[in-house]
Amino acid sequence: MANPDDPLVRFIEVQKSYDGEILVVKNLNLDIARGEFLTMLGPSGSGKTTCLMMLAGFEPATHGEITLDGTSINNLAPHKRGIGMVFQNYALFPHMTVAENLAFPLEVRKMGKSDIEAKVKRALDMVQLGDFGHRRPAQLSGGQQQRVAVARALVFDPELVLMDEPLGALDKQLREQMQYEIKHIHESLGVTVVYVTHDQSEALTMSNRVAVFNDGVIQQLAPPDELYEKPNNAFVAQFIGENNKLMGKVTAMNGKNCTVEVDGGGPVQAFNVKAGAVGEAASLSLRPERVEINPPDGKYPNVFNGKVEELIYLGDHIRSRVNVCGHDDFIVKVPNATGHPQLSKGSDVRVGWTVEDCRALDVYEGP
Repeated sequence: MANPDDPLVRFIEVQKSYDGEILVVKNLNLDIARGEFLTMLGPSGSGKTTCLMMLAGFEPATHGEITLDGTSINNLAPHKRGIGMVFQNYALFPHMTVAENLAFPLEVRKMGKSDIEAKVKRALDMVQLGDFGHRRPAQLSGGQQQRVAVARALVFDPELVLMDEPLGALDKQLREQMQYEIKHIHESLGVTVVYVTHDQSEALTMSNRVAVFNDGVIQQLAPPDELYEKPNNAFVAQFIGENNKLMGKVTAMNGKNCTVEVDGGGPVQAFNVKAGAVGEAASLSLRPERVEINPPDGKYPNVFNGKVEELIYLGDHIRSRVNVCGHDDFIVKVPNATGHPQLSKGSDVRVGWTVEDCRALDVYEGP
């Protein structure tokens, strides 16, 4: 039996290739703690789903080792791993009732009838479907079917549950509701969840930690707030949340800070995260809500003139597209609160921001 302080899951130097040449997962080292909700997030083809399939046992690792509770599972069949699974397509048996669907994994485990009934009832109550046990999947809405799929993954009390884009088929409102429900179930049970999605808001809402994948490599592994506030490279900055990107060249280094001459603009003082040496290209990352329109004189070291190109009223904030430093796609989120500046399309403005909120990063040429 492994030490309870040890990770429940470990990927050790794991690689995966489908054709023997191209690695879709490259030297993955990842520890997943007991009771953690870890999301693997990334664009299509980034390697996140392949990692989940290797952990589930549906795909073999080309190289390296995957352990569960301290024991290697590389050669263990999927049904012997004791892992709960939730898929996007629900994968419910249409000819069985909801209760029979939930009982199936317990019957496979040779559990007694009274124990099965008790566990099925508990699982249905957990997803607020206590009165639906007699129905068949076709008699349920999409959201109800997904609840049944979650209950079936949890009914046999697994230590680990894997979820592969489980909310992708639901509409926006129902998807958001299910995010909170799954999050609350995780918190109440303390089960370990590994979740795969390409939806960044879903990852930020639900997770203890998020592993951002791109090109078969984890680009950053951190809690949601750290990913958003402190992206450590240009890919993460662009993939997580909305981001203003300014390109330029490093002209000076000053301890933790640097000066970047922005293309079509001027010198910007920035916090140096991953900028190269003086003379090298760099990108600047700046969140739209960290920019102030028409700030008081002397408030910010970075102040630039701009022109309002577009205003969109979004209730809690006004989304302002401003032409700054030759970029006409620079976004400023103006809070819709007392004292917000009166703006109009075509008006001249000044925009300002702090050094700390402007992160100097590497150059990422992707979309």
